[in-house]
Amino acid sequence: MPIYRLASAPVFPPPSRANAEGLLAWGGDLSVDWLLAAYRSGIFPWYSEGQPILWWSPDPRMVLRPADLHCPRRLERIVASDRFTVTLDRAFRRVIEACSTAPREGQCGTWITPDMIAAYTRLHEAGYAHSVEAWSGDQLAGGLYGVSLGGCFFGESMFTNAPDASKTAFVRLVRQLDTWEFGLIDCQMHTEHLARFGAHEVPRKAFLAMLANGLRHPTRQGTWTYDLQPG
Repeated sequence: MPIYRLASAPVFPPPSRANAEGLLAWGGDLSVDWLLAAYRSGIFPWYSEGQPILWWSPDPRMVLRPADLHCPRRLERIVASDRFTVTLDRAFRRVIEACSTAPREGQCGTWITPDMIAAYTRLHEAGYAHSVEAWSGDQLAGGLYGVSLGGCFFGESMFTNAPDASKTAFVRLVRQLDTWEFGLIDCQMHTEHLARFGAHEVPRKAFLAMLANGLRHPTRQGTWTYDLQPG
């Protein structure tokens, strides 16, 4: 399959034209308009320093329905305790920078380049990208960030500086999204870590149908705060 070179307008070829690895196109930019067009199409950027911007739509796709969250009993006790204070959108820049330096098994370097940090910070300032923070006292112990459109949340990355901190942040986020009637969390690619929480792979065609349904809902644009209490 050819890898498409993108023109100056934020328009993508159909995701079905991605190659076997999920790579669809290169080029474009990381402006808010380009990123929103990509996520609405089931596409996301992923590339390393020194490469052109690469756009992906893997098949199969890892997803989690918030209502299907599985939380182990041991973690449930931690989530319900006061070990961590969990917040939304309090420290987006700190979270994405921490994600960029978090060690990844089998990876050298990071795809969260300075340009990506700047781009998603702009997306956050526009009200579409959100962070979740787990605090131990006044120390940022873990967290994650992603993008929200309609009833869909697109998870990007997480980090932890303390055992169970990012897991607690994730569980609290998923439960809040369920309360807000989100129907889809895009986990992008398979990991055993997310599979333990109930995420599973679906064909790209099924993912795109779930995405289209989720985009019919209004977007919760702006700064997020929790409606739910811990637990």
